[in-house]
Amino acid sequence: MYYFIVNPNSRSGKGKKIWRRLEKQLINSGVEYEAHLTEKPGDASDFAALLTEGCKEPRIIVAMGGDGTVNEVLNGLAFCGPITLGYIPTGSGNDLARGLKLPKRPGRCLKKILNPRYHKLLDYGVVSYGLEEVAHRRFAVSAGIGYDAAVCHNLLYSRLKRVLNKIHLGKLSYILIGVKQLVLAHPTKGYLLLDGVQKVEFNHIYFISAHIHPYEGGGFKFAPKAKPADGMLDICVVHNAAKRKLIPILVNAYLGGRTNYRGVRHYTCQEAEIHTDKTMPVHVDGESCYCQNDLQIRCIEKKLRLIV
Repeated sequence: MYYFIVNPNSRSGKGKKIWRRLEKQLINSGVEYEAHLTEKPGDASDFAALLTEGCKEPRIIVAMGGDGTVNEVLNGLAFCGPITLGYIPTGSGNDLARGLKLPKRPGRCLKKILNPRYHKLLDYGVVSYGLEEVAHRRFAVSAGIGYDAAVCHNLLYSRLKRVLNKIHLGKLSYILIGVKQLVLAHPTKGYLLLDGVQKVEFNHIYFISAHIHPYEGGGFKFAPKAKPADGMLDICVVHNAAKRKLIPILVNAYLGGRTNYRGVRHYTCQEAEIHTDKTMPVHVDGESCYCQNDLQIRCIEKKLRLIV
């Protein structure tokens, strides 16, 4: 039995048409399946919880949507029994699919899921935040605080993104909103505490991102050496007194080039604490965690079994 959690609103509503085509393939293949279509934010998480809470039997759950849909599914899973995940990317960013080199065509992804040859055990991350009531959010791809999260927050409610998705220019929305948020960005002081031992202080933090996979934000390769099954977080810190010097960093990250610029630091660790002197936007897989100034991030090693 395959359990599909489908976001029909992904890619500005095109997800529904894609699902109809895939459902025909499912019917023709004769496999047993059950589909749960989301209607609003949080539904994917609720469906994942419903399908896995207290279940000791093996389950194959397939998420269809963007990185945000995968994030919701991941946060809803109850790891009570053996769970295998499949993923059909139909979002505009698709950084998880990019990192795993999944097929771009949904039909090919479905064929892989129905005829699996390979599975991978992948890491995921957990972000903890809040003072009076501590919240915990899992992430599959990356989490960040500062400029990158501000871009994600803006994209979540952007009419521009929806319009550009409809004309197959969704990536352009990341660039345009990225430019806008760069103009508005202001750095802050703060520090990193790596594995509870190494403390590193910075005077001009624009953003800090923690990665399981190399990409975030629709293809920005901020963590080229990140590996999704090594039990480690790859931390990228972008800090610089001159804002204009961020432009070549961002351009080269988007083009998949080098990020070894002055003002960019990389670290690997299993756990990290982040403090910024002023509150800044926070995201997990592009989903909002509002504004914070203290985060705890840790890597959960090889807990996700994914069909690739």
